[in-house]
Amino acid sequence: MDYGINMWGLNNFFIDNDKVAINYGNEPTLIEIVKEIESKGYEGPILLRFPHLIKKQINTLYSNFNRAIKEFKYEGEFKAVFPLKVNQFPSFVEPLSKITSKYNYGLEAGSKAELILAMTYNNIDSPITVNGFKDKEMIRLCFIAGKMGYDITVTIEGLNELDSIIEVAKEFGKNLVHIGIRIRLHSGGSGLWAKSGGIESKFGLSATEIIEATERLKKENIIDKLRMIHFHIGSQINDIAPVKKALREAGNIYADLIKLGAHNLKAINLGGGLAIEYSQNQEIRDKNYSINEFANDVVFLLKEVTTKKQVPMPNIFTESGRFIAATSAVLITPIIELFSSEYTSKALKLKETNPPLIDELNDLYKNINENNYIEYFHDALDHLESLLTLFDLGYIDLIDRSNAEVLVHLTIKKAVIFASHKGFKHNELKKINDRIQEKYLANFSIFQSLPDFWGLGQRFPVMPITHLNKTPTRSATIWDITCDSDGEIPFSKQNPLYLHDVELDKEEYYLGFFLIGAYQEILGMRHNLFTYPNEANIEFDDDGNYKITELYSTQSINDILIDLDYDIDEIHRKLKTLIDNQDLKEEEKKELLGKLLIHLNDTVYLKK
Repeated sequence: MDYGINMWGLNNFFIDNDKVAINYGNEPTLIEIVKEIESKGYEGPILLRFPHLIKKQINTLYSNFNRAIKEFKYEGEFKAVFPLKVNQFPSFVEPLSKITSKYNYGLEAGSKAELILAMTYNNIDSPITVNGFKDKEMIRLCFIAGKMGYDITVTIEGLNELDSIIEVAKEFGKNLVHIGIRIRLHSGGSGLWAKSGGIESKFGLSATEIIEATERLKKENIIDKLRMIHFHIGSQINDIAPVKKALREAGNIYADLIKLGAHNLKAINLGGGLAIEYSQNQEIRDKNYSINEFANDVVFLLKEVTTKKQVPMPNIFTESGRFIAATSAVLITPIIELFSSEYTSKALKLKETNPPLIDELNDLYKNINENNYIEYFHDALDHLESLLTLFDLGYIDLIDRSNAEVLVHLTIKKAVIFASHKGFKHNELKKINDRIQEKYLANFSIFQSLPDFWGLGQRFPVMPITHLNKTPTRSATIWDITCDSDGEIPFSKQNPLYLHDVELDKEEYYLGFFLIGAYQEILGMRHNLFTYPNEANIEFDDDGNYKITELYSTQSINDILIDLDYDIDEIHRKLKTLIDNQDLKEEEKKELLGKLLIHLNDTVYLKK
């Protein structure tokens, strides 16, 4: 089973015999990298970052737009910025800055802190765009960036921001920034994040406000600073049709603004929303277009509108963060327990003399084969119903009931294996298999590492990174290690996940969660005080050999408590006092305190 890797994998990973391998360089397997990291003393979940996949996505974006510009004889340029809100971690931003220097690829900031990052890590010849609501202090920071030599565009979200720009320009003696206007389109997006676009969206100026802003710019004699209009119809846009509608609307606004006197208006910023494919199911796709089609539509439609309106073709900006970042990170987590493990032959406690139905169940379990598995499956279910009735009436005891449950479960597992060999042609067995799921306890927190699954129901590709030469037969529910009932990925008939029947005391089993490089880390929450996992950057040298360039350990319990503003010295003192008050020998007290302090310097994730 390939777990849909050809749908969502973008040829970044492939299955090499029984393992997931990286389709780059010397093609190492994920388990090979994980084992090397574990050998250095890092246990628990590991977030692997692949900077080469960031570079690949940026190159894909630019090459498709530049191809379309050449193909359609478009007279504007393509430019792009990365929205820092998608991933602000230094282990992502610093490699991004190195990768993007040759692309003229910039950064987008939506807060003062993000703007400082953009001013620090943006390549000096690359653009910076500033979105979101701003006060005068944030606008002053933009002017400082302009004075530092950056090509910076401040997108106004309301008329008050325009007043602030005018005031700050007078403080600095001249206007050091370009001005953009966020336009509130009538067109909306599609998908989970559609509400971030359309006429009821949070951001943008109405047609009336756009005209008023233009008049103010003329009055202040800075209309020449209006260089960009900006729109955003949603994140992860799964349908190309709303994009086309928005482009026509934005193109006409652009053309009319030029005719109203904004002669230096040179760019249309499409915002983000370029979708990626998360689905592992051929029948349920997350988008209905390719990057090739997206680039063609944008270039063709903007050329069509501006040619008709007889205005210059604008430069095209995008702020697609998910498309750039999502593919670059993979979470690997070990499975530490299977919650149907009590249903093994070791759990049987057969007596010298058993109830006849128990003996019959034992015979079914021992003699089931590929020719009789349907009949024996039915007989096992029938026997279980009879035995449960006998238990309720007091004719058999708890040991007999336990033996019945174990034998029926083991018989069903055998029947499922035989059925899987024949493609699950027996619907009843498939339904039983889907209903009786294996519970795989994974050493991670969904709230920390996959918050969009918990909050929005966003599915991510999940697959084992080993055992791939064997047919997975167990319908799987994944539990995380938080004490929260929402900390699970339940089995879904619409998006079924089947995993392997493994014996964890004999073999290790790891799951990979893919396409999690966008938003998940920065949105992750410390539910139960589980912090970020271990992290590693995996790069390749000129010979194609991988190397671990950065390795970050997850936080200790001490560090987590300090981050929450606890006085760690006070915690240590109180714990010591409680131990000192116990009726113990001094040596025992010292030993107990020493063990406690060791645990405080340990991590929160579980160990083998």
